[in-house]
Amino acid sequence: MTKYFEKDKMNDASYQEVAIAIKEGKLVVFPTDTVYGIGTNAYDEQACEKIYEVKGRPMYKPLVVLISDISMLKKMVKNVTPVEQKLIDTFWPESLTIKFLKKENSFPNIISANDEYIRVRLTKKDPIHRLIEEAGVPVVAPSANISGSETGTKINNIINELGNKVDYILNYGDIESDIVSTIVQVEDEKIDIIREGKIKKKQLSKIAPIIEK
Repeated sequence: MTKYFEKDKMNDASYQEVAIAIKEGKLVVFPTDTVYGIGTNAYDEQACEKIYEVKGRPMYKPLVVLISDISMLKKMVKNVTPVEQKLIDTFWPESLTIKFLKKENSFPNIISANDEYIRVRLTKKDPIHRLIEEAGVPVVAPSANISGSETGTKINNIINELGNKVDYILNYGDIESDIVSTIVQVEDEKIDIIREGKIKKKQLSKIAPIIEK
């Protein structure tokens, strides 16, 4: 049975309840800095598997990990290159997801689709920022929709698709924009744009050369 929280009903007790649920591996739908996400504890392999099952997401597609503080990043990745640091300093917290080399055994392989990278974004937008802070763990957060259907911006669509398939849904109304985050990877101090979203190529080219495809 899915439990619902309305935006104007969120208080300290409800934040604490949902944060504990995330830490315990429950599935929670919440608004992010882009669209609604369906999230859980990024360290919990079984919980992450459930997200793939609920969304009908192909296993070869990795999950994005949201963090609330830059200190979390140091526990997750092998190192941060100079260009990666410039991207962080310029765009975070913002709709930019960066693909880093992950530390060995730091996360379940399912998150990275069994490769050696982890996709990370820093968020400072509530409610997810506060939930990550209170849970004390990074959170995976693919869009809250069944794979192949409309991106998770309309709350009624989300409830129709995911109601009774997740443990909590935070209803913050419709999200006006469906612009997704930009995903990049740094290779040999050049930027490879994996997916262009809110952050555009022109902005990224001011940081480092772009790998042309």
